[in-house]
Amino acid sequence: MNVETFLRHHQIRESPFRAEEARQDAVFTRIETVCHHPDFAKIRGEFDRPSSAIVFGERGSGKTAMRLQIEHELREHNRAAPDQRCLLIAYDDLNPVLDRFHLQTGESEATASLEQFRLVDHLDGILGTIVPQLMDELLKESRGEPVLDDEVSLRKNWRQSDAATKRDVLLLQSCYDRPDEADLRTARVRRALRTGTLSLMPWMKWAAIGMGGLTIALALLILIRNPEEQRWLWNAALVVFALLSLFMGGQYLRRSWQMHSIARTLSRSLRTLHRPAMSFRKSLSTLPVHDVLTSEWPNDAGDDARYHMVQRLLHVLRPLGYRSIIVIVDRIDEPTLVNGEPERMRAIIWPLMNNKFLQQDRVGIKLLLPLDLKHELFRERTDFFREARLDKQNLVERLTWSGAMLYDICTTRLNACREAHPDGQPDDQAEAQPDGSLEPMSLREFFDDTVTHGDLVDALDQMQQPRDAFKLMYAVIQEHCASVPEETPRWQIPKLTLDTVRKQQVERLGGMLRGVRPA
Repeated sequence: MNVETFLRHHQIRESPFRAEEARQDAVFTRIETVCHHPDFAKIRGEFDRPSSAIVFGERGSGKTAMRLQIEHELREHNRAAPDQRCLLIAYDDLNPVLDRFHLQTGESEATASLEQFRLVDHLDGILGTIVPQLMDELLKESRGEPVLDDEVSLRKNWRQSDAATKRDVLLLQSCYDRPDEADLRTARVRRALRTGTLSLMPWMKWAAIGMGGLTIALALLILIRNPEEQRWLWNAALVVFALLSLFMGGQYLRRSWQMHSIARTLSRSLRTLHRPAMSFRKSLSTLPVHDVLTSEWPNDAGDDARYHMVQRLLHVLRPLGYRSIIVIVDRIDEPTLVNGEPERMRAIIWPLMNNKFLQQDRVGIKLLLPLDLKHELFRERTDFFREARLDKQNLVERLTWSGAMLYDICTTRLNACREAHPDGQPDDQAEAQPDGSLEPMSLREFFDDTVTHGDLVDALDQMQQPRDAFKLMYAVIQEHCASVPEETPRWQIPKLTLDTVRKQQVERLGGMLRGVRPA
């Protein structure tokens, strides 16, 4: 029997259990507001006063789904409170961050590079993720999904903001814009912001060249004409022009050397950008000299300068109505350099286990981590836990799902797929409610009388997590349809099929845990 025929008989218009990844799950988008893990509120926290959370879960336990639910509720919060918005930074695509870091360190082995990863590198990576996206919106260069709400006019608000805000925007752009085009975009950002202060470096350069040219011209004139009258005046003028030329040239060389020194420091310190010093110097040369020389730039001395850059980010977001930030760290096992190895994941994540970082004011860090790291965590020494202060970080040691919870989720997915026709009229054989929608059904209705509610709950409980529960139900339907001929259809699944598939799935999970078969 065809699977579509079986589903159509139950008024199911699409397979509820086919998808395995929340990001590509169309059914999940319809139920994300009603299906929450019991720990969801603890992990989400409050958007106006964001808190950090550390969550460990197996692959398929719902970490990505929880992240999507947080994003949905955050958008609702921003619409309801336009003056207290919260900006979400998705720090989940670590491939470019780690690849550039690996090139910067010059190590041949990925493990050797990742062992050098520090907290300041994460702060640079987070800023290097959000700043280019803000600059894209300022310059009206659409690249992917916008990070700000549709009603926020970034360019208009920043143009109308004070000089300190514009200065911080330029400093953030000079440091954390895309490495391959940051130096080209600094001047464009200045024009977009309509900053009135010009950089003195080009003027100092041309003034020094001009004064030097006048000095040489005057010296040649004196040598050629050899004036006898008021010779002292000619000599005095020559000395004045020479001194001015030396002064202007010296000032330019001194400022240029200072900027070059800052550019070299930035190139060496911002290891997740792998950006040459010349690129930084071009960006700095277009900024006011006073701002460049008096600002606190990221360096190797410590992490205070990075925290200051985070505060700059919060400052420039204030005119846009954003008062807080949530950073979601997810998919840590997926980057090419990590390749799912616990040792490499540990090298990347452990620097984030820092109480000062996790307890920043108006910044919430959500760490959605593979369960493998929990076992590594519990092997650490006392001083590690003293620094991390996990008792203050809303720690969830494991995302667990009971059989009853998974049964409810499966039932909700079933009903999400039992939709009426686009014109709002249900099928003739479907029982309709007064509002025209279909009567809800339970997962139990898929099975015959030999299968009890407890049997289904027990089978789902053995799966332990949503992805495997969906795989079980998908395989049960497939197995039933494959064993029933089209001429003599059977619309309820017998207990034998459920038990057979459950045994297969339990063996699959056991093999996966032992590492002898894929998920």
